[in-house]
Amino acid sequence: MKKSLSCLLAVFLFAAPLLTLAQKGSFAEIKQLQSPQNPRLGFVIHGGAGVIKRGSLSPEREAEYRKKLEEAVLAGYKALQDGKTSLDAVEIAIRILEDSPLFNAGKGAVFTNDGKNELDASIMNGKTLAAGAVAGLHRVKNPITLARAVMEKSPHVMMISDGAEKFAAEQRIELVDPKYFFTQERWDDLQRILEREKSNSPKSQVPSPKSENEKPNTKNQKQNPKSEIRNPKSEKYGTVGAVALDKDGNLAAGTSTGGMTNKRFGRVGDVPIIGAGTFADNDSCAVSATGWGEFFIRVGVGRSIATLMEYRALPIQQAADTTLAKVKTLGGDGGVIAIDKFGNIGISFNSEGMYRAYIDSSGKPVVEIYK
Repeated sequence: MKKSLSCLLAVFLFAAPLLTLAQKGSFAEIKQLQSPQNPRLGFVIHGGAGVIKRGSLSPEREAEYRKKLEEAVLAGYKALQDGKTSLDAVEIAIRILEDSPLFNAGKGAVFTNDGKNELDASIMNGKTLAAGAVAGLHRVKNPITLARAVMEKSPHVMMISDGAEKFAAEQRIELVDPKYFFTQERWDDLQRILEREKSNSPKSQVPSPKSENEKPNTKNQKQNPKSEIRNPKSEKYGTVGAVALDKDGNLAAGTSTGGMTNKRFGRVGDVPIIGAGTFADNDSCAVSATGWGEFFIRVGVGRSIATLMEYRALPIQQAADTTLAKVKTLGGDGGVIAIDKFGNIGISFNSEGMYRAYIDSSGKPVVEIYK
């Protein structure tokens, strides 16, 4: 008798949700429901967030961005369709964006205050929680590939600067002359910011790149740390990233950046910080972030989104929105892309726009820039 009751209870618990869903659609649709055993391939990328207002780009320039984003998202998704892993898809797409001067990563990296390009990247495997990160690079053509090598071919999670580039040489990862990263547009961006600093402050209070170690006279100057560590909000963030779900139900996330224009003091942002700019865990989601890195580090954006999903059972979009709201409350801005273990995606940003692209449920690419 007890066995019969148990069987009936089990049947009820299984059938009740199906009956509810059957009222909304056919059993053919129910059969297509996503589950960890039957995941939907999923792929999302971003090319940075910031003040990107409608009309701020010429039609020709906007078309360039859309074309490159579509190229990257389709390349990553095709990799998934061909049976490659989520890690492969993430690396393939990010390399395409790193090779484009349109985005602040790789070839299109911005300049530091002393006129150099410094690159950071990270990648994470949602199946094993293995991760790799690199920071302060000057000669690695594709930082995302080096980040993956750190994850897979070393016992470490993060390597920086000269040591990371020595490891890159050992792994036969392509190194280039630092001049490779020079683009006139990024150089002009730096010059405009330096000129703006000069016009907004007395010369004696603005350290030049040649005298950066000298302390300015701040006796009667109102402190404004924001001008020392970041661009004004009129400067967009160009970090690139990707998140993926493969045929085996494994998640991965990766992010790559050239940092902030005019950054000083050896600053490192959220991109190479696992749990901040990049995070992936098969139990919850994969996340790649872009924005004002200091705030994304403080909130631990990637891990926070995963935690809200894992422990509070929030849907991925709500978890992303909730976390970005906290960033905004603290004074930061930017955005995230995320994908969960069922293939559902979340895109959230509190800036004027974010370059982004994803593959929709029908397998077609969707490219968006503005709100």
